[in-house]
Amino acid sequence: MKILIKLGGTLLDDPASRRNIARQLAEVARRHRTVVVHGGGKQVTRYLQERGVESRFVGGLRVSDSAVIEAVTSVIAGSVNKQLVASLIAAGASAVGLCGIDGLLTSAQQLNPELGFVGRPLETSARLLDLLQSGDYLPVVACIAGDQHGAIFNVNADQMAVSCAGGWKADRLIFLTDVPGVKNNAGEVLSHLTIADIRELIDSGVAHGGMQAKLEAAQLALETGIHEVSIALGHEPNVCTRLLDGEKLGTGLIRTLPARESTPSGGVR
Repeated sequence: MKILIKLGGTLLDDPASRRNIARQLAEVARRHRTVVVHGGGKQVTRYLQERGVESRFVGGLRVSDSAVIEAVTSVIAGSVNKQLVASLIAAGASAVGLCGIDGLLTSAQQLNPELGFVGRPLETSARLLDLLQSGDYLPVVACIAGDQHGAIFNVNADQMAVSCAGGWKADRLIFLTDVPGVKNNAGEVLSHLTIADIRELIDSGVAHGGMQAKLEAAQLALETGIHEVSIALGHEPNVCTRLLDGEKLGTGLIRTLPARESTPSGGVR
């Protein structure tokens, strides 16, 4: 089975948390073909603050001028990526750090001139990922992409994960984050969602901000052929193994429910 696991930057900020998640990822990589994609927005914000640069966001996306792109490259593709790779190696995995620019793994184009160098992923080629895995390496991909003209784009990490999962034809996509799953308007974690449920949560305003972006990315993954997407708390003990062994953690997302399991009025459970 081909597994793509996306890590939120919050899980990687604390050394103990990073070592814990690295141990789990190394175990998954011994059992399955695995690719890791990660963000690092919290670390970029701190880096910019230390240098007196204020972060601006539009629609949840960081406006990225040349100073921000330099920070994103230095932090996400630099320190965050290499710290995770080092932790994975310590856990016994032959990890290799890269980003979408390397070998033009993921090509992108400018999303909106208002946002500067924020990119929308266009395509991820599986060739480099397959080449690394044929040598028993674990690819660890930072959420930065490029184009044929040498541009560098800051890419939303959830969108990057979906692009990599689709291009690589992953069977399963797991988002590990700092929340226990997708919640309804009563604050209860929903055990599973279909595409129709996702649209209901977003259109009603229950899912907004970062969760809206994550659900929209999950919807795109389902629509482009990923069989199952999970959103779960990364701090949950042994979360990776438990999810892959079939335990119901967080929120599972699938295209549609079988007819006998369908529920009325949108089916948001």
